[in-house]
Amino acid sequence: MKKLQQISLRLRLALMFAAVSAILFGVMGCYAYDALKNELKQRDDEALIARIERMRILSIDPEYVEILRQHPHLYAHALGNKENILWITNDRGELLVEINPTGMQRPAFPADGAPMLFNNAGPEAARLAWAHVVCPPGILNVITGTLLNTRIQMLEAYRVKLGLAWLVGVLLAFAIGWEVVRRGLLPLRRLSLQAAAIHPQQLGLRLDARQQPQELQGLTRALNQMLARLEEGYSRLSRFSEDLAHEMRTPLNNLMGQNQQALNQPRSVEDYENLLVSKQEEYERLARMIDNMLFLARAEKPEAMLQRKPLDLAHLAGRVCDYFEGMADEQGMQMRNLAQGTLIADTPLLARAMANLVSNALRYGAPGSVVTLRTQQHALGLDLEVINHGEPIAAEHLPRLFDRFYRCDPARAQPGDSGGLGLAIVQSIMQMHKGEVLVDSQPEETRFILRFGPGSVARAAPQDNT
Repeated sequence: MKKLQQISLRLRLALMFAAVSAILFGVMGCYAYDALKNELKQRDDEALIARIERMRILSIDPEYVEILRQHPHLYAHALGNKENILWITNDRGELLVEINPTGMQRPAFPADGAPMLFNNAGPEAARLAWAHVVCPPGILNVITGTLLNTRIQMLEAYRVKLGLAWLVGVLLAFAIGWEVVRRGLLPLRRLSLQAAAIHPQQLGLRLDARQQPQELQGLTRALNQMLARLEEGYSRLSRFSEDLAHEMRTPLNNLMGQNQQALNQPRSVEDYENLLVSKQEEYERLARMIDNMLFLARAEKPEAMLQRKPLDLAHLAGRVCDYFEGMADEQGMQMRNLAQGTLIADTPLLARAMANLVSNALRYGAPGSVVTLRTQQHALGLDLEVINHGEPIAAEHLPRLFDRFYRCDPARAQPGDSGGLGLAIVQSIMQMHKGEVLVDSQPEETRFILRFGPGSVARAAPQDNT
């Protein structure tokens, strides 16, 4: 099977073309052979019937029968070949005339009611006809026929010629099909050459679908869409590398600057302790960044398995609200839990996604406002929403909001934030759950929506949520 799959498309199509031609030529050859065979049989039968009718007419003259009896060679000459035979007997069974150049054994006279035309039952193949002829001397029994050897030989020769013609036709069909397929696949070859010319430095190039036949236009559009996705991914990877270098350079510069200052002049023990505390913050920042990057890398692997189980959203949202209650008090904000229902998901991952959204809502929400967690069930599944009030997100930031290391306002970065990876982690968690994360930012409120499909909505009672 593997070897069959490795055969070139050109050879496959040529073989298929030859196979179809072989079937068609075979059917046509069988039809032509059968038609010729039936035509020869019909002509022989018509000749035999005409010969019987001629004997009826000639037998009216008694002298003709006597002359034929005395000079049978005259009738043999009139027939013109040695394959025609004739027997005439009287009503007493006496043989009056026999014209039998090959010495064929005379068949038994058929009984009354038998078909006029019949085949010889003896060793020699012959087509015979019989009749009772009434003439003045009495009733004559006539059997006339023709040998089929010549016809059989002619049909065999015709069958051989048909076989040779069939073989030549199949070979020609394969050769023509090979060339036709070669010419027909030229657009595909040109498309392959155009695609091969595209490299990472020219991802902006696109294949021209207008120059392709209709059958390849869909493939060309699909390749262009793939190139667009690759270009976007390559651009995001380049931005990710730049953002990663920038994010890691900041704490490293801070650490090196602090070390240089400490080495320039002697410090007191208290100063060294403060320096170590500052360095510890930078180390923790780097550790969080590395931990988040490792999580994102593992989440993109297909083998990343989820431990799904039914969980009570009200209970999980309550735990998240309790965790961030202190941070909300510091901001002068409040937490409200309106979530309800049962969802089949990975509890730690979903809790992490909700925590990232709540932390983001508290960081950018207006002081004195309320951060709300609520759920909405609909035909598409279930939405888990995190809502905060404050300044809306500008429209130019929305397309890149879930990119790694992207911040709407880098100046508002805080030591305890996620390093620009929080929303990217939320998106990865939702992709692992076959869902999606959406954002709707209006002047009054900003909503982050975790949308789960119908298969994630549990109908049974919630189980252990610990």
